[in-house]
Amino acid sequence: MDAIIKARGVQKYFGTFHVLKNIEFEIKKGEVVCIIGPSGSGKSTFLRCINQLEQIDAGYIAIDGEIAGYRREGNRLFPLPDHEIARQRQAVGMVFQKFHLFPHRTVLQNIIEGPVGVQKRPRQDCVAEARALLKRVGLADKAESYPGELSGGQQQRIAIARALAMKPKAMLFDEPTSALDPELVGEVLAVMQELAAAGTTMIVVTHEIGFCREVADRVLFMDAGMIVDTGTPAEILEDPKNPRVRNFISAVL
Repeated sequence: MDAIIKARGVQKYFGTFHVLKNIEFEIKKGEVVCIIGPSGSGKSTFLRCINQLEQIDAGYIAIDGEIAGYRREGNRLFPLPDHEIARQRQAVGMVFQKFHLFPHRTVLQNIIEGPVGVQKRPRQDCVAEARALLKRVGLADKAESYPGELSGGQQQRIAIARALAMKPKAMLFDEPTSALDPELVGEVLAVMQELAAAGTTMIVVTHEIGFCREVADRVLFMDAGMIVDTGTPAEILEDPKNPRVRNFISAVL
């Protein structure tokens, strides 16, 4: 099966700081890949590059066979205009550490904003789908609430529903529980587990080792802008051969 997302030789700099160093990665439909590693290792930057929130400096990222940010003519690549990049970006849903909900709009309005305003889908259909998504994330009774009336865990579940409403081919999660109080983490991870069980393609940057162990098909360990090791949860989390990975796992467990 072809990869939904593929990265080849990806390099990224912030000024002179080399953030991503020759990243090689791919994920197939229905796979769940968790990315772990110390802070500052490039994990979140890699997700932002996939979603074209950051522009890479070398290599390429392809989403469902389409090169992100460029069109190919023969052996040459030409930058896409902004509206084409916006179209490509819809192929991946992204859930951030912070929820980024519109505070002046209801939960329902937040969820249908993209499908109606960007994808130009019929409002009636989008409202029905939004209500189904709210039921899926356990918040069917919050459609008319405002984000400020919800807990952090509830807001993050709304953010997940909002991303799913765009019908993406893959979901990216950037440490989705790191901003939550500990007692709220479980409700968000439960929604993510349900998505994984339903076959959603997911890349998850996380420090939740238990979630990785239970849900991931593969775990990537990143450090200093490089993928240091990759393997099954058992290989990376239970019996890591790489000393850098072993030291990290022993410190966080």
